[in-house]
Amino acid sequence: MKITVLSLNGNEVINGGVELHASAMVSDLQQAIYSRTKNLYPARQRLTLPLQSGGDGKRPVVLNPKKKLAEYSNGNEKNLTVMLKDLGPQVSYRTLFFWEYFGPLVIYPIFYFLPVYNFVGNYGERKKMHPVQTYALYYWCFHYFKRIMETFFVHRFSHATSPVSNVYRNCAYYWTFAACIAYNVNHPLYAPVGELHGRLDSGLITLPNFKLLLPHYSETAERF
Repeated sequence: MKITVLSLNGNEVINGGVELHASAMVSDLQQAIYSRTKNLYPARQRLTLPLQSGGDGKRPVVLNPKKKLAEYSNGNEKNLTVMLKDLGPQVSYRTLFFWEYFGPLVIYPIFYFLPVYNFVGNYGERKKMHPVQTYALYYWCFHYFKRIMETFFVHRFSHATSPVSNVYRNCAYYWTFAACIAYNVNHPLYAPVGELHGRLDSGLITLPNFKLLLPHYSETAERF
């Protein structure tokens, strides 16, 4: 089977096309494209069938890497034309989520343990931390540590990769949010609620997280 690979503007990506066996998979075509282009590794490729004229705004059919090319040939096992879109540099979702959650896990304790406020306000020597602030530290670290563990051992992703630009965007959001929360909760002038109130709030927040662990644990146990 000869596969003609076109870019979105109609130019041939690989001159002369690609010759593959009629029983070849879409993933075989992706590997063939990668071997000829060197930079378009499979995760960067989005392969679709060309839109027919008068398609009435229908979305193009996206080729599934786990299917055979013949399934998209409409009975023609000699020739097939596909459109290739370069998705740009990609990163795995596990890597993306790890860096999202690693930042808050590290940033928050910095405001709790280190003399940050000597440099961002000159508040002098900080008084002893209130128990509520300590509870907040424990919960915060537990929450993001749990998220990291779920990322590696529980969650399954419908897509293998995400654009690398999402790492910078998502980390900017999560890390800035963490710094803002940590700065205010651990501030020397922070006026906390009563200790009993703080313990009740901590319990109300922690219980749902433990409850969420149950379906995650069951799903992981079934998988292994």
